Amino acid sequence: MARSNVPIVANRWLLRRVARPVVALVGVVVAGVAGFVYVGGVGLVDAAFWLLDPSSIALYYQTRSGPVERVKTFAIVVRVALVAALLWTGETALTAAFGGQIREELKRVKNQRERASVDDHVVICGYGMFGQTVAERARARDRDVVVVESDPAQYERVLDDGFLGVEGDARHEGVLADAGVERASSLVAAIDDSNANIQIALLATQLAPDLTVVVRVGDETYESVARHAGADEVIIPEVAGGEQVVDRW
Repeated sequence: MARSNVPIVANRWLLRRVARPVVALVGVVVAGVAGFVYVGGVGLVDAAFWLLDPSSIALYYQTRSGPVERVKTFAIVVRVALVAALLWTGETALTAAFGGQIREELKRVKNQRERASVDDHVVICGYGMFGQTVAERARARDRDVVVVESDPAQYERVLDDGFLGVEGDARHEGVLADAGVERASSLVAAIDDSNANIQIALLATQLAPDLTVVVRVGDETYESVARHAGADEVIIPEVAGGEQVVDRW
């Protein structure tokens, strides 16, 4: 149900962005027609026609007398205002419709360029609570971080939080290569799935044998398997959390 409301919300947002220039455009049209009626002493039809085609003013006064110079001067002012309002409306509509896409594309290109230049960084696979904590702590220690995340919403959060990122499954060689695993100093398999983390560790050690690999697992039964897969350190969050509690006593 929530997804069906997204286009409605987007359309309302677009309408709000375009509302002001559209109101200005309508105001120029109304003021122009009213001005021609007042200055030229013509009816609404002739006034509207003058607004659309100012050259018709000269033709009109070829067979009639009247304030032709004042009407022509007013026509120039209205024409300038009309062009400005049309440009404002068009620019706002294009910006509202495509500005977000342009910003996203620029952000993607910037992320890709900076990601290709990092070295001796930390690759974090998974941006759940555990992965976020590791990323923040690494950044606090002035370490470069590249986060691999397969969930689109979480990947956007990675970029919004200011981290470099790769969108994809870290169990695929190409994804880890995009994260620069061969240039990284360490990798943290932080997904909330022990089997997936072990697969990531196995692949990462094959791609970068000197890489320091930290693997998160759900319980102690996975620890030996993770170490056989190449993990230098195995973290069980519940155990680590319990040890921290005891250490505070």
